[in-house]
Amino acid sequence: MINSNEYFEGKVKSLGYSTDGGTSTIGVMEAGDYEFNTSSKEQMIVIEGSLDVQLAGEADWKNYRNGDSFEVMAGSSFKVKSTGQTSYLCKYS
Repeated sequence: MINSNEYFEGKVKSLGYSTDGGTSTIGVMEAGDYEFNTSSKEQMIVIEGSLDVQLAGEADWKNYRNGDSFEVMAGSSFKVKSTGQTSYLCKYS
């Protein structure tokens, strides 16, 4: 089954799905600043666009672009800044 998710007053939308490889979401976010919490470990891959990311406990922001990925530990949070529409894939484990 495909699940539809909407966050931040509709500025971030994703579709969730499961395969033999695990659970994932694929989504799009509008320009803006967002903070996400995760209960599971996740790998986030930028498909198109650009995100500035600050992981929990880190002072520095890092930029991720098309094809780049980063990992977020379970029970953690991260902040993102998007300057335009950006698409992403999140793989949960």
